[in-house]
Amino acid sequence: MENNQGFQQHFQQTLDEAQDGALYFTVTYLDTDCGRIRSESFDDAAAADRFASRCISGEDGWAIVDAIPAKERRAAA
Repeated sequence: MENNQGFQQHFQQTLDEAQDGALYFTVTYLDTDCGRIRSESFDDAAAADRFASRCISGEDGWAIVDAIPAKERRAAA
């Protein structure tokens, strides 16, 4: 039960950071048409989740959604 509460707190913090624009989401998945592992990036967690759900088809399909911290970049001089 404690592990679940910790996960929920971490998940809520991740969602809060995503709303602040501090995260982007990468979906890594198996393209079952060609047998290659591919990835796509999304600004929105819901869009990444929808895409991952579409990638999981058949017995061999899989997808992983990762929340990646956005890095601040310096402007060119």
